[in-house]
This record gives sequence, C-alpha cells and structure tokens, in this order.
Amino acid sequence: MSAQDTRPFFLNLIKIHLPVTGVVSIFHRISGVVLFLSIPFFAYLLDLSVQDSSGFQQAADLLALPLVKLVLAILIASLVHHFYAGIRFLLTDFDIGLQKASSIKAAWLVIAAELITLVVILAGVCL
Repeated sequence: MSAQDTRPFFLNLIKIHLPVTGVVSIFHRISGVVLFLSIPFFAYLLDLSVQDSSGFQQAADLLALPLVKLVLAILIASLVHHFYAGIRFLLTDFDIGLQKASSIKAAWLVIAAELITLVVILAGVCL
C-alpha cells in the first residue's frame, strides 16, 4: 500500500510560508496586472494634457490630489518591482540562477534593489 497523501487540497497562501522566490514571483504577477490596469488612466492623462493649456492644467491639478499621489506611489512601486523581478526572470530564461541557493540570493537582490530604488525616488521627490 502507498503512504497517505498529506498534501493540501486547497492552498491557503496565508497559512503556507512561501519562500522568498515565491513571494517575488507572485508580486511580479500582481505588479504586472496593476501596471496593465493603469494604462487607461495614463492614456486619459496624456489625452487631457495634450489638448490645450487648460487641459494640461487640469491634468496637473488631478495629479496634485492626495489620493492620486498615493495611487501614483503604488504604481511607481509596482513598476520598480516589475522591472527588477523581470530582469531576474529573464536571466532564468537564459539558465542563469536556476540553482536553489542562487535563486534565493537573486530574489533577495530584487527586494534590496527595489527598496534602494524606492528610497532614492522618495528622496528625489521630497527634496
């Protein structure tokens, strides 16, 4: 007889402790969806800003709203994460960093590079 199968049938991501590689992968997908869904907003802003000077002022006023600034901060964080994680996944397509130890190091490097970039962007915005 075979051993009893103890694998879970329904994965609860809150109870399962994913490795850092899984977390980076999941957030890469989430950031891609967030960036894709932001395309209509940016298309609207572009259309509004190129109409005339009053349209440009309307777009500037819209970007000055606190809620829009929060959304833009989330979009910038998504873009930064998607960029660095995308480079990591492109390297794995070329069979670079496929071993477990190097994959974990690369995932931590993505998180570190993302945090450093966000701090630099934040410092540039605040100055």
